[in-house]
Amino acid sequence: MCRPFSVKPIDKTRQYGVDLSMSKSKRIWGTLDPFFEPGPILGRKVANTKFLGALLHEDAFDEYRFFLADKKLSNSVKKHLKLIAPDVFGAGRIQLLDRRELPRMLAEEQFHCFHLSDCITSQPYMARLRNKFSREIFPITGTIHSLSYSDFGTSFLRHLWPGNTARDSIVCTSRPGMQAVDNFFGWLRRSYSLDEAQFPAPGLNRIPLAVDTDELVPAEDAQLDGPVRLLVFGRISHHSKMDLLPLVRALHRLVSDGMDTCCIELILAGWAEDKDDFLPTFKDYVANVGIPLTIKLRPTEAEKIELFQSADIFISIADNPQETFGITLVEAGAFGLPTIASEYDGYRDIIEHGETGLLVPTIGPDTTEDIDQLAPVTFDNQYHLLLAQRTAVEIPALALALKTLIDSPEMRHRMGEAARRRVLANYNWQTVIKQYISLWDDLWKQPVAPEPLRNLNHPQAIPYGEIFGHYTSENLAPDTMVRAGRTGEAFYRNKDYPTLYSGMTLSIDPELAKKLVFLARKPIDSDTLIRKIVEVAPQVDITSAKNHIMWSLKHDILERVK
Repeated sequence: MCRPFSVKPIDKTRQYGVDLSMSKSKRIWGTLDPFFEPGPILGRKVANTKFLGALLHEDAFDEYRFFLADKKLSNSVKKHLKLIAPDVFGAGRIQLLDRRELPRMLAEEQFHCFHLSDCITSQPYMARLRNKFSREIFPITGTIHSLSYSDFGTSFLRHLWPGNTARDSIVCTSRPGMQAVDNFFGWLRRSYSLDEAQFPAPGLNRIPLAVDTDELVPAEDAQLDGPVRLLVFGRISHHSKMDLLPLVRALHRLVSDGMDTCCIELILAGWAEDKDDFLPTFKDYVANVGIPLTIKLRPTEAEKIELFQSADIFISIADNPQETFGITLVEAGAFGLPTIASEYDGYRDIIEHGETGLLVPTIGPDTTEDIDQLAPVTFDNQYHLLLAQRTAVEIPALALALKTLIDSPEMRHRMGEAARRRVLANYNWQTVIKQYISLWDDLWKQPVAPEPLRNLNHPQAIPYGEIFGHYTSENLAPDTMVRAGRTGEAFYRNKDYPTLYSGMTLSIDPELAKKLVFLARKPIDSDTLIRKIVEVAPQVDITSAKNHIMWSLKHDILERVK
C-alpha cells in the first residue's frame, strides 16, 4: 500500500547549486516513463515506484511532465500520482501528456532535465528529439537495472552516436554495474571499429538505489530466545536470482559438525513462479538436513516488515549477472540486520565486510564462449542458468560465516546497528534524490554546442521515407500541382466534414486544411502552397505544412493536377 507523502511548498529561493536563470522562468522535470508498474513485485519496479514518490516528496521542480504511450497507462499513473502526491497533483503541477506531443512541447518549453526509468529503451532517441526541437540542450539521464540480457548489445550500441553530449548520463546504481556498462561500450567499439571521439557514449555516474527508512525500522523489542532465524527474501529463482542449494550444503556442514538443528530456522520468502520446480527440490534438501523451514510466497508489505523484524540474519548469495545492485540488502540493513552475502556485483558496495555483515568469496569461469554463442538463440532463463551454474559461492566460507553469526548474538547486534547507520547515511531516498538533483544541475555546467546536433539522425531510427519511398507511384515534389478537391470545396462551405482519426488529432488541424482549400482555389504548386500556408499560419513549420497537404490529398480535400 502506498502512503501519500506530505509535500512542502516550493522554496523559490532554493537553487540546488545551479543558476535558475538557465531554465528561463521555471524548472520542468520530464520523462517518457510512468515509474509505476503494477504486477509482480520485482526489484526494478519497487525501485522505480519509490524513486518517483521520493522525487515528488523532495519537490525540487516547478512542474513535472509525463509523456506516456497510451491513455490506459496514463489513467493508471494518474491514480497513482493522486495517491502518493496529492498536493502536487492537485496544484496542477503534474501533467500527463501524449508522447506524440513531444516535438511541440520541446520547442515551446525549456525543460531542466529528462529522466528515464531505464537507460535501455529510449534514451538515445530522446536525445535525438531534444537535439532537433529544444532551444537548449538539457540533460538526459537513464538508470541501469539488470544488464545481462543477450540483446542488450544492440541496446547499448544505440547509445554510441554523435548526438550524445556531455550533458547526457547513464546513472549506474553500483560500481560493478558501472564497470559493466563501460565494458559494453569498450566491446562494441572494438567489435565495430568505432572511434570514441566520433561515437561518444553518455557519461557514467553512480547513484545507488534507496529505501524508505521511516517505513523499514527494526523491531522495538528484539526476540532474544528461540532459534536464530535466517531470512532469505527476494525473487526465488535458481535461474534469475540465486541458487540456494549451496546454502543448504553449508547448513548441512554445520549440522554434520554438531550444530543443533533446533537452534536455527530458515525462512524463505518472496516471489516465485507457480509452476517452478525449484521449490519442491529445495524443500526436500532442507528436510534431509533436518532444519525447520518456513516458506512465505508473495507476502504483503505488512507481512514483509514482520518477516524482517523477526529475523536475526539476512542471507543473499546472488550468483546471477541479472543482479546489479541488491535492494534487499539495503532493506535488511534498514531493519538492523547483519547480512551474509556473496561477494558479487553491487553487494560489494553495500556490505562492509566485518562491519555490517560478512561477504563470502565467489569464483567465476575463465571463459563463457560457448554460452556467448548460444545465448542469442535461447531463452533468458536458459542462458542465465548456464551462467549462474558456473559462478560458485564458496561453500566452506559460507558455512564459516553462518557459524560465526549464529554463535555470536553480540556480533549480530553490533553489525545490525552498523548496517542501520550505513543505510540511514547512504541509502535513504532523501539523500539519493538530492544526488540526482545535484547531478542534473551539474550536467548543465558541461559545455555543449547545439547547432551541430540539430540535424543529426540516429542511425538506428528508421528513415521510413528513404527506405519505403519507392512504394508509391511518385512522391510529393516542389513542382507537384494541386487544387481544391470536391470534398475540400464542400468542407470549406461546411457542407462536408472529413474523418479525423483519434490518433491524428495532435498532428492535423482541420482549420488549417480549410486554409489549404482557400489557397488552392486555383492550381498551385506545392512549394508555393507551403510558403503561403506558413505565411498565414506562422505556428506551422514546413514539415507540418507538408503533412497537412498529404493528409488533404488522402481525404479529397486537395487533389493532384496532372
